Order: sequence, then C-alpha cells, then structure tokens
Amino acid sequence: MNFKSIGRTATVRTTLMAGAAALALPTAAVAQDAGADDEGVLEEQAEPEMGNVIIVTATKREQTLQEIPVAVSVTTAETIERAQIRDLKDLQTQVPSLRVNQLQSSANTNFLIRGFGNGANNAGIEPSVGVFVDGVYRSRTASQITDLPDVQRVEVLRGPQSTLFGKNASAGVISIVTKDPQFDFGGSVELAYGNYDAIVGKGLVTGPITDSIAFSLAGGVNKRDGYLDDLGTGNDSNGRDRWFTRGQLLFDNGGPLSLRIIGDYDKIDEVCCGVVNLRQSAASGAVFAIGGQIPNPNDPFADVIYNNFDSANDIENWGVSAQADYDIGDFTLTSITAYRESRALTDQDSDFTSADLIGRNFADVGLETFTQEVRLSGEIGDRINFLLGGFYFNEDIDQKNEIFFGQDFREYANLLIGGPVTSPPNDFAVQSIEATIGALSGQNYAGQFFAPGQGLVEAYTLSNEALSIFGQVDFEILDGLVLTLGANYTDDSKEVATNVLSTDVFSNIDLQQVRDTAFNFGLASTIGGILNVPGGLADAATIQAFAQANPAGFAQIAAGSAAAADPLLDLQPLQFLPPFLNVPNSVEDGKTSDNDWSWTARLAYDIAPSLNVYVSYATGFKASSFNLSRDSRPLASDLPAIVAGGLNPVNLTTGSRFAGPEQTEVAELGFKGNWDVLSANLTFFNQKIKGFQSNIFTGTGFALANAGEQETFGIEFDSVVRVSDSFSVMAAFTYLEPEYVTFPNSSIGDLSGREVAGISEFTMALGAQYDKEINSAGDRIIVNTNFYHEAPVQIADGLPGFISGGQQAAFDAARPFRRQVDELSASFTYALAMGLDLTVWGRNLLDDRYITTIFDSVAQSGSISGSPNQPRTYGVAAKFKF
Repeated sequence: MNFKSIGRTATVRTTLMAGAAALALPTAAVAQDAGADDEGVLEEQAEPEMGNVIIVTATKREQTLQEIPVAVSVTTAETIERAQIRDLKDLQTQVPSLRVNQLQSSANTNFLIRGFGNGANNAGIEPSVGVFVDGVYRSRTASQITDLPDVQRVEVLRGPQSTLFGKNASAGVISIVTKDPQFDFGGSVELAYGNYDAIVGKGLVTGPITDSIAFSLAGGVNKRDGYLDDLGTGNDSNGRDRWFTRGQLLFDNGGPLSLRIIGDYDKIDEVCCGVVNLRQSAASGAVFAIGGQIPNPNDPFADVIYNNFDSANDIENWGVSAQADYDIGDFTLTSITAYRESRALTDQDSDFTSADLIGRNFADVGLETFTQEVRLSGEIGDRINFLLGGFYFNEDIDQKNEIFFGQDFREYANLLIGGPVTSPPNDFAVQSIEATIGALSGQNYAGQFFAPGQGLVEAYTLSNEALSIFGQVDFEILDGLVLTLGANYTDDSKEVATNVLSTDVFSNIDLQQVRDTAFNFGLASTIGGILNVPGGLADAATIQAFAQANPAGFAQIAAGSAAAADPLLDLQPLQFLPPFLNVPNSVEDGKTSDNDWSWTARLAYDIAPSLNVYVSYATGFKASSFNLSRDSRPLASDLPAIVAGGLNPVNLTTGSRFAGPEQTEVAELGFKGNWDVLSANLTFFNQKIKGFQSNIFTGTGFALANAGEQETFGIEFDSVVRVSDSFSVMAAFTYLEPEYVTFPNSSIGDLSGREVAGISEFTMALGAQYDKEINSAGDRIIVNTNFYHEAPVQIADGLPGFISGGQQAAFDAARPFRRQVDELSASFTYALAMGLDLTVWGRNLLDDRYITTIFDSVAQSGSISGSPNQPRTYGVAAKFKF
C-alpha cells in the first residue's frame, strides 16, 4: 500500500485523465485499485483501458474510488453531460441513496441521504447534509442549486462525516469538484434547446497567462417556460431563469506552492413554486363563493394552478475563495479561505387560490459566511498517513418577513363564520362578531377584523460562530490491513434576536376570556330576570345563592349560557397570526452553546488485489438550530417562568423556539470489488440519529422539534458490468428500514415505533451505455439510458392542521397520499473526432407524475395542498470542445 502524495503538476494530469476516461455511467462508478508497487504510478496511467480509475477526495486526500474505505458514489462530468443534469435536484436519479426535494421556492431544496436530512426551508436550521464546492462549505440551499459549472465530478458520501467535515455533516456530504485551470489552451461551448422553450447555454475557456499562471472563465444561462399554467394570473410557473459566471486563477510553477483562486456569481429570477390542491374542505366552498378558484383535487397532474399574483424568487449568490497548497517534504499544508454572500427575496401567494386571501407573504433572507480551513497531511515512515486540521465558521443571517391579509380575506372569513353568500358581498356576520366581542370587552372593533394589510411583520437575526479541530491517522498494521482512527472536536455558539409584531386585530383577542365573559353575562341576565333583580343583572352572590337553592334549575341555565357562549371558541382557527413573544427576554436569552467530540474507527483489509473489505463505526454531530419562523414558540418548560414574569402575550402557545443538537452514529460493513468485467460495491449499515431535528412545514411557518431517536438499517449495492469495450451496464440498489424509535412530542403526536414517512424502502437505478467508434476518422456514437425507481411510500407522517381532531386524525389525513417514482431518461450522442458532440436527450420519458410534498393548506382549515413533480422534458444539444 502506498500513501505517497502525488506531485502538483502530476495531480493536474491525473485529474484530467480521471475525468475524461472514467466510465460515464448514470450512478456511482466503481474503480479498480491503481496501487501498483511503483511510486507515482497513478500519474502514468492515461491509457483508455485504465479508464475505470477515478480519483476522489472524499477523505480530503487523493485516493482511487476502489481503495477508499468509505461509502461514496461518484458522478462524473461525462455522466452529468450525457444525462443533462442541470442542478443538484437532478442528481438523485443517479444516486439511489440520495433524495432531493424542491420545496416552497427556488431557494428551498432539501437533501436526504439514507433517509436522513432536514433544514432547507428554514434559514435557522443548517442542513444535516453538508454541501461543499471545491472544499468550500455552502451553508444553505439558496447557494447550492445553481447550474453545475465546469464540474469534474460530484462525490456523495453516505453516513455521518463529522470527523473530517465538521458540525453539519451528520447525515452525509455532497462534494462538488470543479476543473482546475489548465496550462494548455482549450475550452468548450454548449447550446441546448428543449420543450417548454428551454434554452441552456454554457461556455468555458482555459489556458495559460504565463508559464506559472493559468486561468479559466466559465458562464452559462438556463431559461425555460414553466410547466404549470396559472389560470389565475394568466402566466406560467416553475420555469427557469438563471445565469452564472465563474472565474479561476491557478498559480503553479512546479515548486512547493500552488494557489487556486475562485470567484463566482449567480442569479435566479423565477416564478416558483406552484402548488396544487389535493383535498378540499368547507373552506374551499368559501373560496368559490367569493369568486376564487382552486385546482381540481381529482386531477392534480393537469398542471393547472390558481394564484392572484405570481410568486417571485429573486436570488443572488456570490463568493470568493483561495486554496493554497504548500509541500514540505512528505507533508502538505493546505489553507482554504472563503467568503460568501447569499440573498433571497421571495413573495408567495401562499393561499394558492385565485382569491386575494393572503395578499403578501414576503421574505428577505441574507447570509454572510466566512470560513477558514487549515490542514496538514502527509506520511510518517512507510505505514502511517495522517491529516490534522482546523476549521473556523462565522455566519450572520438577517431575515425579514411580512404576511398580510388580502382584499378578499374579510369576506372569506365572513363566510367561514356563517354569513350567507350575497351579491354584492355583505360582511354582516363579521360585523356581528365585532359588535358582540366589542360589547363583551368594552372595545369598538367595528371594521377592524380581517382588514386588508393586517398581518405579521417579522425580523430575525442569527449569529453563528464555530470552531472545529480534527485529525485522522491511517496505520498499515500489516500489508493490506489498515486501521483508521479519527476525531473532531467542535464548539458551536449561536445567538438569535427577533422583532415580530402582529397587527392582526382578531388574533390579538383572548377568545377564551371573551367566552367566559359571555357565559357569566348569560347567567347574570337569566337569573336576574327570574329574580326580578333591579337592573336585570344578578351579582355573584345572588347567582351563588340561586345555584345552592335551585341546583337543577341552575344547571339548566348554565347549559344554556354555555351553548350561547361556546361558539365563540369555534373562531380560534381564524387566529393564525397571534402575538409573538420576542427573544431575548428575561426567561429566554436566545443563545445556544454546544460542543461535541465526533470520531471514526475503521479497519480495512485487501483480501485480494481485486477485493477490499472494511468495517467502521463513526459518530456525527449537528449543533442546535433556531426556528426562524412565525411558529417559533417558547418551550413548554419555559412557560411557567414566562407567565410568572408577566411576559406572556395574548394567545401565547408553546412549541419549539429551538431544537437541541443531533447525535449520529453508524456501524458499517462494506465490500469493494473489481474484476475484469465486473465492479461492485456492497454496504450494510445501521445508522441512528438521537435528537433528530424534525422541521415540518405548517402552511404559515415551521414546527421544529427534536425526535428522541431515529434509526435506519440499510443495504446499498452498486455495480458496473463491462460487457465489452463499447458496452457497459450498471445497477444500483438501496434498501432502507427507517423507524422512529422514540419521538413522543412531534407536532402530530407520538410517532414512537412508527416507520418514517417519505423514505422509500427500496430505491433502484439501472443504466446502460453503448460507446462505439464507427469510422476511421474516430467519430463515435454514444447511447446512454437510466431508469430510476422508488417503491411506494407514504409522503408524510401526518398533518398538524388536523391534530385538533386527535393524533389519529392527523395520521389519517396524510395516509391516502403516497409516492412512487419510475423515471426513465436517455440520450443519443454523435461525437465527432474534431470535438463536436450532437445530442438528443430526454428526462422522465415515461412522464411519470407524483406528488413530492404535502402540507396543510394555508388559511383553509381541512384542506390539503401539495407539490407535483416535473413532467417529461426533452431536447437537443450541441457541444464543441477545443
């Protein structure tokens, strides 16, 4: 076994060889161990027959995919090109253990590996799946879903990776590696056209500036009409309108120092994301009565939606990074410094009807992130290889939100309360409630309930600082037997401040108190009338005396008073924007401070040159997260102190202001084999997360809570069969058994002992590629196909909007909605030897349709909404490499 570092110039050569010659199959390529006895053999192997050698950096040093004892899938640049993968959302069809969900906006994408992952749609929650681009951590998905530029490969590391990647890799890591600038002039231009008037253009140019400085400049645009027709606005939704530019400089004079500087900027300006109705309710009738329209729940894939204004997404990301590598004998010192900013401006028609119920749901989320990593790697003697490093993270989040009632909400509420449909609208039911509550409370509420422009104005700030120290050592005990030990200490602190104001007059009323006043008035007036009390109202002493003297009569009067007063409590569902208790306050300081040791122990053995086996145990850590949403409520344990301190505003409820840390552990047994015609990986694992941060969208905010423990047993298999020099077949499977071991306090009740919804038990990717030279000029034809399948699974555990009917009602509401995925993609390429590729491609050719997510419809109690997947897309592309 040879740990020898590869020279700087040779590294560039090796990387080029690996990216160009790797098998372009639609999932994890499986590599042969290149470990010949002669030092430096990797950089020598540029022959086509060695094309299954793929260099990966999953453990922050270069190894072949075959020898690395980690569960990792690699998607090469050629696979990305042939499959027309536009962003990370498309990547899931190549890697069965990865699932990517598009959520409420273009800035919200959720990554799951082996069924674990969260955080994408709540800025206060860092994802459990860490995303890195050229070694730089991207903390939120707004900066992760742009078109993949000049990519060399995408590595998906499965299971906790906290030892080397720090605090936010408790479920896994997606590592995107882009191409270095080259000292030989070259580049490529690409243009594609598809249905929905899709136009994708990309360009890359690279070459030398001097003998020791090279550059590359890449850019691209991606435009497409939306596949959802909005019959409310007359426009379309879920289209694409984004562009990027990226520049790099590489300093490498063949000496001990190399420096790579990267700057990038990208912009998204899209109408997204459309929502369909899956279940109507009495509230739907009120929408129709005021002239609004809702998508037909019996035909969710008609690709028709209704809004009264376009949901806007204006997102900008930019950043700069510098990586310096300095060779000191057998050691290499690496520094990666990065600064990034991301800003997402969104405004969504959150009632998802053509009625103007929610007139504005605006968010302005800005992130400023600085990261610094320093590490020293190398070898000591012939049998010890080590890595020691530190990572510093500093991020500031500034978030502003506004949600306001629209012009139709007052009449809508009037109908829900019980007013008749009239033309023109007559809100006398609301007026009656205003008069009744006003009389009982001594206030004048005329014209104040559900008025346009009322709502919630929110402001949040979050500061996060973290420091990690990590190290890993590989010790070759015997020839072919390597023991790996690694550890990471992370200290993480967060501080949050909120300034949230509710201007919703109705939500600021204590209906329980009003009901009690009405009940007492009913007793006083009825008993006063019976006893002919002067003024007509009996006082408390008179009522008590009457009750003692006439218990049966008093019970009858009390029942009548309750029947008259209790309907006031039926109005509580309309109080969905109640006053907010801001932090910090005298009970909640708005701070968290976490520290943790994560570690890895692994034993790997080369049974034969073509077969490796490893067994490992690793832990992971993710720090506490804050709930930056209007559903952020104090913990139940803090409520007594809040009440005692007089801090509790009207209608304050408990919930989850923050969630504590996640602790992950995984035991894994893996086999990696490579023979003449077959390469295969097989992994068995059992993974647990204690305190999993469950983040459920409630329609207007998010319910954040720690699950007690979530556990998954799984089996992963991927293989490549090289049938001939020109024809290869791949197959990859993932089997998962996910379970909430304990989760007593979820937003929908006790989930302990239940299977985890949304995680398919069986996932499969099948693919084939035919790559054949057809003439003496060297022209080739390349046929590539991929089929991706997810077995049927219930989409959500339950729906919080139905919990008032009991836990079973919340479960039953979600039970009918299941997802099965069967997506077929293919491409045909004619590649001319002079550098021109002509391609015909199609994704989801079977037009397989399914619902990706479901949630409680906003302001429509009893209704259910969901997001449909993307239909069939196809097109043609031309790429010229020079």
